[in-house]
Amino acid sequence: MIDAGGFLDLLAPVAGSGIRLSVPLIFACLAGLWSERSGVVDIGLEGKMLFAAFASGAAAAHFHSPWAGLAAAIVVSVALALVHGFAAITQRGNQIVSGVAINFLAAGLTVLLGQVWYGEGGRTPQLGPGERFLPIDLDLGIGRMWSEVFVGHNVLVYAAFLAVPATWWLLWRTRFGLRLRAVGDNPHAVDTAGVSVAALRYRAVVVCGVLCGCAGTYLAVAQSAGFVRDMTAGKGFIALAALVFAKWKPFNALGACLLFGMLDAVAIRLQGTPLPGIGTVPVQVFQALPYILTVVLLAGFIGRAVPPKASGIPYTKDR
Repeated sequence: MIDAGGFLDLLAPVAGSGIRLSVPLIFACLAGLWSERSGVVDIGLEGKMLFAAFASGAAAAHFHSPWAGLAAAIVVSVALALVHGFAAITQRGNQIVSGVAINFLAAGLTVLLGQVWYGEGGRTPQLGPGERFLPIDLDLGIGRMWSEVFVGHNVLVYAAFLAVPATWWLLWRTRFGLRLRAVGDNPHAVDTAGVSVAALRYRAVVVCGVLCGCAGTYLAVAQSAGFVRDMTAGKGFIALAALVFAKWKPFNALGACLLFGMLDAVAIRLQGTPLPGIGTVPVQVFQALPYILTVVLLAGFIGRAVPPKASGIPYTKDR
């Protein structure tokens, strides 16, 4: 039997790894929440994260600074968000098609640019310690759980968790948030009150772009030491599933993303480990677990998830 100390020794690294793996999901899920609460469906989270990861890896390598990578990622991601906003808000186009187009554009263009600029198969140059966001050493000697779970993370990990209450406060405790949520539910009423529906939706997609930029930066400049092709690996789509699972609420989104992150951490921990009565399970089984969980949860285990009423519906001003 495993004693309490042994259990903590097993649990602490898995929990710490799960927290780190959940960070890009938290950023992307909150990005989708901002966008969809304003009535703009954004399937392009994956593409914005991927392009942001490439931009951050390239800029961090060129300027030898992780902050330069973060700035470049945010600029690129916001630019893509504005393209999506122009198609969905100004031109009243199909929001799903626009998001899918961004995903395809990012998947192809990041590899092409990486190959043309660096000739390393779509990768950016390997980043050194001074070019990455490294863990902050706050170990106070309190215990294994403290050192593995609560400290020793980089600045983007703490930013992701702070973004959750910040999103809740801005959307549920400010006039701006009230108006933005109203735009997602009843844009005609907001327009009647003299508030610009388009302006509010553009602000929401810009925030979405900033958060996706942070997610991409985390993948390339914090979790890894540079960009590799398709490094998002479907995390943007898992974030969308987590958003539905969370029913478009920030703290629920945090819980859903932590669930996916912990499952991913457990899968990594179990890879190559013989299971009692089963033996060694192929790695692909564990890699598929987050996606299997996504299907299972969305198949009816979350109850009825009702999106904002005007979500995905282009607004046309009454004349």
